Amino acid sequence: QVQLSESGGGLVQAGGSLRLSCAASGRTFSGGTAAWFRQAPGKEREFVAGIRWSDGHPLYGASVKGRFTISRGNAGNTVHLQMNSLKPEDTAVYYCAGYKGSLIVGSISTSTLYENWGQGTQVTVSS
Repeated sequence: QVQLSESGGGLVQAGGSLRLSCAASGRTFSGGTAAWFRQAPGKEREFVAGIRWSDGHPLYGASVKGRFTISRGNAGNTVHLQMNSLKPEDTAVYYCAGYKGSLIVGSISTSTLYENWGQGTQVTVSS
């Protein structure tokens, strides 16, 4: 059974940076697709960023493009999310998700395709 565990969340001032990490156990991300989603209170879950392990192709949500960077860890079992120029509207619980296969670009942002989810890590950006 695959388990995903996020870390790196916290409280930061607007304009600051945070780096989230997601560690997989039971199976690596190799050959699959990893993604970050977020959910703010009272809002629907939102796609943040995703990456195909086979070619490293990243995809970003419109609200974070140019500020966030998703990357693969060297061992194949970690995915990172570097978040820069954070804004109060980035405040949410951030979730790591994994899919065993290589999703096409048009499907990377579809949350219902992901089989495995972490428990989430809180990111709070103060103004």
